[in-house]
Formats: sequence, structure tokens, C-alpha cells
Amino acid sequence: MTIITKYLVLVCINLCFVANIAAQSTGEWISLFNGKNLDGWKVGENADTFSVTDGTLKVAGDRAHLFYDGKVENHNFKNFEFKAQVMTKPGANSGIYIHTIYQEDGWPDQGYEVQVNNSQEDWKRTGSLYNILDVKETYVKDNEWYTEYIKVEGNRIIVKINDIVVVDYTEPENPLRPKAHVNRLLSSGTFALQGHDPGSVVYYKDIMVKPLP
Repeated sequence: MTIITKYLVLVCINLCFVANIAAQSTGEWISLFNGKNLDGWKVGENADTFSVTDGTLKVAGDRAHLFYDGKVENHNFKNFEFKAQVMTKPGANSGIYIHTIYQEDGWPDQGYEVQVNNSQEDWKRTGSLYNILDVKETYVKDNEWYTEYIKVEGNRIIVKINDIVVVDYTEPENPLRPKAHVNRLLSSGTFALQGHDPGSVVYYKDIMVKPLP
């Protein structure tokens, strides 16, 4: 590699770094999933539940949780907008965790779960702020792509399904939580995608975040 080639490579790397920092500081949408592999994501138990096929993230297998562990905001988000394209297969159950932290196994203890479930036996449907503000209505169908959007700003959480607001929740100053969910609170943290059970097949793509002040 010549000196000029090395210089050009360094320039390209620096420009990409600057562009990423600029996107974070100006409130632009930033991709968290490259559509090729799970770079920037981390999983503990049952890692085979997650795979990448044809540019989409496939979730199918035993219980597992895939945590964002990448460079954007050093995977620690407080105020943000999040969106992803999601498609469920019949009988599927999944979820998107916010303000959570990495765990090797078990159900994530910290943060909120935003439900992904259009036809599974659990009546708490897509968009529910699970066990906090649950949605009974079904807004989207299996086998169809839809947009799941989450906004956190201060102590307020808004969830939209295809631009329809299904949850608008303001966390009180001293929220009451059962012992099993004592850490289901806003603080800061990363995102996690849930593999719920072997009968659940869900696809994710275009996973994006817009950090907010």
C-alpha cells in the first residue's frame, strides 16, 4: 500500500467517523443494524435464535435476547426516537426492550418492554408497554411489514404502530411496581430484541435510532 493510498484510507475513516458523530449531534436517523451480520449486537444464552437472512434479522428459537452493544451513543440511550420494520409470523411473540442492560440469560430485568405480538395467545398486543400500559387491540396483521416506533423524552414514552399512537405514558415520580418488575423504570440504557419461544418467528429490519438532547 502506497503512502497516498494509506492517506486516502485514513481520510475515509475520519470522514465516516465525523459523519457518524454529526448524525448523532444533529438528531438524524442512525442505523443500528447493517443487514449483513450482527456486528454491534451481543447475545448470551441461545445465540442461535438470531440470524441474518436476506438483509433481515430473523428471530426464531429458544428464549434469548439480542442487545445493541455498538458505538452509537456508546450503546447508552436516554432520550431518543427508535423505529424498526417488523413482521410477525402467526403465533409469534417478541418484544423491544428500552433502557435495559446486557444480561447473559433470563428475561431482562431493567427497562421497559414494548410488545410485539399480533396473534399469540397472550392478549397483550403489539405496542403494549408490557404490564404497564397494555394494548388489547390488534393494529397490524401477521405476514405484513409494519413500523414500530418508540419515543422517550424525559419521563414520557410514546409508542406508534404505523403512525398510530397506541401508548402515551408518563412515568410518575414514584411509580409503584410489583417486586418482579421493580426495575421497570426509565433511566438510560440500550435496546434489546426478544426471542420468546421456539414457536415464535419474527423478522426485523431498518432498525434505526435518533438520539435526542
